[in-house]
Amino acid sequence: MAFHLIFAALLSFAATVAEPEPAIGAWEQVHGDGTVSTLIVTDKHFSVAHYDREPAKFLSTRGGSWSVGEDGALRLNWEFSTDQPEIIGTTHTPSFRLDDDTMFVDDQTWKRIDHGAPGALDGAWLMTGRKRDGEIQTRMPGARRTMKILSGTRFQWIAYNVETQEFSGTGGGTYTTEDGKYTENIEFFSRDNATVGKSLEFRYDLVDGVWHHDGKSSKGDPMYEVWSPRSKVGI
Repeated sequence: MAFHLIFAALLSFAATVAEPEPAIGAWEQVHGDGTVSTLIVTDKHFSVAHYDREPAKFLSTRGGSWSVGEDGALRLNWEFSTDQPEIIGTTHTPSFRLDDDTMFVDDQTWKRIDHGAPGALDGAWLMTGRKRDGEIQTRMPGARRTMKILSGTRFQWIAYNVETQEFSGTGGGTYTTEDGKYTENIEFFSRDNATVGKSLEFRYDLVDGVWHHDGKSSKGDPMYEVWSPRSKVGI
């Protein structure tokens, strides 16, 4: 599938429309073989996941950041890709048509899922800390990153290394934020397909724009994570 063309067209539209940016949010594509691709676009980052819902099976993921040059050309900066690792670290410059909530790119058709609402955590985040022995230990991500990217209803986390091209894992699905509770409903998980179908509930709080995340992992282990907006981290 020409994912790079799809992203290029999608983000090209977002870059040329300042108010509002109709490409930001979540999109879905159902393929002829029954598999699904979901796309999340934030103001500067994007990710796509390709998976099978029945039986549950993760297939691939790719994404990174996007920018617009002084010449007005869109640039896609690939940070991770499981199906084409050779593109990691490269930049692709690309075309398209948006008709209300349907996007057409070549022979590809994307249907909108949301516009970046109603969830309170839409954006791209990097893990910058964990609580251990009652104390929060911070870490600034470099080449090795764990990113969580969210639209208004969908989430995906990805662990990867932009230098070694190593991919450590990913998972995603739908989420809600209600009354201080963040709930993930898992639709794909690269490390264990048996995790699909679980719902994980966490307490969450935004402290000076930083996301504190407290609950139990898919294995039932206690966890307390700290996530910072990528704009704060600077990468």
